[in-house]
Amino acid sequence: MSADVKGDNQPYDDINITPMLDLAYVLLVTFIIMTTASVQGVKVTPPLTSAANNLAKPQTRGITITADGQVYLDAYPVSIDQLQTNLAQYKAANPNLPVVLKADAAAQYDKVMEVLEVAKRLDITEIGLATKRSQ
Repeated sequence: MSADVKGDNQPYDDINITPMLDLAYVLLVTFIIMTTASVQGVKVTPPLTSAANNLAKPQTRGITITADGQVYLDAYPVSIDQLQTNLAQYKAANPNLPVVLKADAAAQYDKVMEVLEVAKRLDITEIGLATKRSQ
Protein backbone atom coordinates (compact mmCIF):
# COMPACT_ATOMS: atom_id res chain seq x y z
CA MET A 1 0.00 0.00 0.00
CA SER A 2 1.00 3.57 -0.60
CA ALA A 3 1.66 5.96 2.27
CA ASP A 4 -0.75 8.58 0.81
CA VAL A 5 -3.80 6.35 0.91
CA LYS A 6 -5.71 6.55 4.19
CA GLY A 7 -7.75 3.80 5.58
CA ASP A 8 -11.53 3.99 5.40
CA ASN A 9 -11.87 4.74 9.09
CA GLN A 10 -9.11 7.36 9.44
CA PRO A 11 -10.18 11.03 9.45
CA TYR A 12 -8.64 13.58 7.06
CA ASP A 13 -6.66 16.24 8.90
CA ASP A 14 -6.11 18.65 6.00
CA ILE A 15 -8.70 21.11 4.67
CA ASN A 16 -9.10 22.09 1.04
CA ILE A 17 -9.41 25.89 1.12
CA THR A 18 -9.81 26.42 -2.63
CA PRO A 19 -13.64 26.57 -2.52
CA MET A 20 -13.49 29.07 0.36
CA LEU A 21 -11.07 31.30 -1.57
CA ASP A 22 -13.31 31.13 -4.65
CA LEU A 23 -16.25 32.28 -2.54
CA ALA A 24 -14.17 35.09 -1.02
CA TYR A 25 -13.15 36.33 -4.48
CA VAL A 26 -16.73 36.27 -5.73
CA LEU A 27 -17.88 38.25 -2.68
CA LEU A 28 -15.03 40.75 -3.15
CA VAL A 29 -15.88 41.33 -6.81
CA THR A 30 -19.58 41.68 -5.97
CA PHE A 31 -18.77 44.23 -3.27
CA ILE A 32 -16.57 46.25 -5.63
CA ILE A 33 -19.24 46.31 -8.35
CA MET A 34 -22.03 47.28 -5.96
CA THR A 35 -19.96 50.04 -4.36
CA THR A 36 -18.97 51.48 -7.73
CA ALA A 37 -22.56 51.38 -8.96
CA SER A 38 -23.84 53.25 -5.91
CA VAL A 39 -21.40 56.17 -6.32
CA GLN A 40 -22.58 57.24 -9.76
CA GLY A 41 -23.96 60.55 -8.55
CA VAL A 42 -27.32 62.03 -7.78
CA LYS A 43 -30.24 60.96 -9.96
CA VAL A 44 -32.16 63.83 -11.57
CA THR A 45 -34.33 64.23 -14.64
CA PRO A 46 -32.64 66.87 -16.83
CA PRO A 47 -34.64 68.99 -19.26
CA LEU A 48 -34.88 67.86 -22.88
CA THR A 49 -33.11 69.60 -25.76
CA SER A 50 -32.61 68.84 -29.43
CA ALA A 51 -28.80 69.25 -29.41
CA ALA A 52 -26.79 67.92 -26.49
CA ASN A 53 -23.01 67.60 -26.63
CA ASN A 54 -20.73 65.86 -24.17
CA LEU A 55 -19.16 68.58 -22.01
CA ALA A 56 -17.01 66.31 -19.84
CA LYS A 57 -13.32 67.26 -19.61
CA PRO A 58 -10.63 66.12 -17.22
CA GLN A 59 -11.04 67.69 -13.77
CA THR A 60 -14.59 68.73 -14.55
CA ARG A 61 -16.64 69.47 -11.45
CA GLY A 62 -20.29 68.54 -11.45
CA ILE A 63 -22.96 70.57 -9.69
CA THR A 64 -26.36 68.92 -9.36
CA ILE A 65 -29.62 70.51 -8.26
CA THR A 66 -32.45 68.17 -7.36
CA ALA A 67 -36.17 68.83 -7.76
CA ASP A 68 -36.47 69.78 -4.08
CA GLY A 69 -33.66 72.37 -4.35
CA GLN A 70 -30.79 70.43 -2.74
CA VAL A 71 -27.39 71.32 -4.25
CA TYR A 72 -24.67 68.68 -4.70
CA LEU A 73 -21.03 69.17 -5.66
CA ASP A 74 -19.61 65.97 -7.14
CA ALA A 75 -22.40 63.92 -5.49
CA TYR A 76 -21.86 65.49 -2.03
CA PRO A 77 -24.60 67.71 -0.59
CA VAL A 78 -23.44 71.29 0.00
CA SER A 79 -24.93 74.66 0.88
CA ILE A 80 -24.42 77.67 -1.39
CA ASP A 81 -21.66 78.98 0.92
CA GLN A 82 -19.89 75.61 0.95
CA LEU A 83 -20.25 75.45 -2.83
CA GLN A 84 -18.56 78.83 -3.20
CA THR A 85 -15.73 77.84 -0.83
CA ASN A 86 -15.09 74.50 -2.56
CA LEU A 87 -15.27 75.97 -6.06
CA ALA A 88 -12.85 78.73 -5.02
CA GLN A 89 -10.37 76.06 -3.90
CA TYR A 90 -10.77 74.16 -7.17
CA LYS A 91 -10.45 77.42 -9.14
CA ALA A 92 -7.21 78.27 -7.32
CA ALA A 93 -5.77 74.90 -8.35
CA ASN A 94 -7.06 75.13 -11.94
CA PRO A 95 -7.72 78.63 -13.36
CA ASN A 96 -9.66 77.16 -16.33
CA LEU A 97 -11.91 75.06 -14.11
CA PRO A 98 -14.67 73.44 -16.19
CA VAL A 99 -18.03 73.01 -14.43
CA VAL A 100 -21.13 71.17 -15.55
CA LEU A 101 -24.46 72.14 -14.01
CA LYS A 102 -27.07 69.39 -14.03
CA ALA A 103 -30.47 70.39 -12.67
CA ASP A 104 -33.74 68.54 -12.49
CA ALA A 105 -36.35 69.85 -14.91
CA ALA A 106 -38.59 70.56 -11.91
CA ALA A 107 -35.85 72.37 -9.97
CA GLN A 108 -36.48 75.86 -8.66
CA TYR A 109 -35.16 78.45 -11.08
CA ASP A 110 -33.81 80.65 -8.28
CA LYS A 111 -31.54 77.80 -7.08
CA VAL A 112 -30.10 77.48 -10.58
CA MET A 113 -29.52 81.23 -10.68
CA GLU A 114 -27.81 81.17 -7.27
CA VAL A 115 -25.37 78.53 -8.51
CA LEU A 116 -24.73 80.49 -11.72
CA GLU A 117 -24.10 83.65 -9.67
CA VAL A 118 -21.55 81.77 -7.55
CA ALA A 119 -19.79 80.69 -10.74
CA LYS A 120 -19.84 84.27 -12.03
CA ARG A 121 -18.41 85.65 -8.76
CA LEU A 122 -15.56 83.15 -8.97
CA ASP A 123 -14.96 84.02 -12.65
CA ILE A 124 -15.69 80.47 -13.81
CA THR A 125 -16.22 80.89 -17.54
CA GLU A 126 -16.26 77.25 -18.64
CA ILE A 127 -19.69 76.20 -17.43
CA GLY A 128 -22.00 73.83 -19.24
CA LEU A 129 -25.64 72.98 -18.68
CA ALA A 130 -26.41 69.28 -18.86
CA THR A 131 -29.56 68.31 -20.71
CA LYS A 132 -31.04 65.14 -22.12
CA ARG A 133 -31.36 64.76 -25.87
CA SER A 134 -35.00 64.55 -26.99
CA GLN A 135 -35.81 61.72 -29.39
